[in-house]
Amino acid sequence: MKMTDNVKKANKARIETVIKGLEKRNISGYYAENREEALEMVLKMIPEGSTVGKGGSETMNELGIIPILEEGNYTYLDSFASADPEVQKETKRKVFSADFMLTSANAITLDGEIVNIDGTGNRMAAVIWGPDKVIFVVGANKIVSNVHDAVNRIKCDACPPNCIRLGKKTPCALTGKCGECLSLGNTVCCHTVTTRFSSIPDRMHVIMVNEVLGF
Repeated sequence: MKMTDNVKKANKARIETVIKGLEKRNISGYYAENREEALEMVLKMIPEGSTVGKGGSETMNELGIIPILEEGNYTYLDSFASADPEVQKETKRKVFSADFMLTSANAITLDGEIVNIDGTGNRMAAVIWGPDKVIFVVGANKIVSNVHDAVNRIKCDACPPNCIRLGKKTPCALTGKCGECLSLGNTVCCHTVTTRFSSIPDRMHVIMVNEVLGF
């Protein structure tokens, strides 16, 4: 989706506000004009030879970083590289000892609070505690006013396409509306996590991109 110049300027102002909010929460914030600039920033943060894990993220797929990690001088931990559930589980556990964790946010408030909804919980567990550094790449489309709006945004805008992508048989995948479902093997709204402060200096880094990225 192409943004007009006025929308880009408004989004830049909003991103600058978000970055100020992040900084007071001991989280480093950065501005990227587009996904190419964001990709360059991420790669500069990750030294060659590093072990890198990734949470399920459409944003990271759109960023184009996965082939670079797979083909470059990195140890890339892909929990979905194998169809074997036991191998997937073991890889997810290895992410906790990775040098870097790459992910996005389902929503981020103007005051710098990062809000995510997770299915199995491995993505948010690693964000909360595990890898030495966590790098979020977040599109301007995910900025909201407050945590309440963040949860609404996720259930309305993020969960339906994610469930369709994952082949989940949920009400939101069929109607686009959250049904507060409790369905084993399908429900992706299992854990709602708000990151409002980082207790470890220089651990969390958020690259805000002035583009539409991810769900």
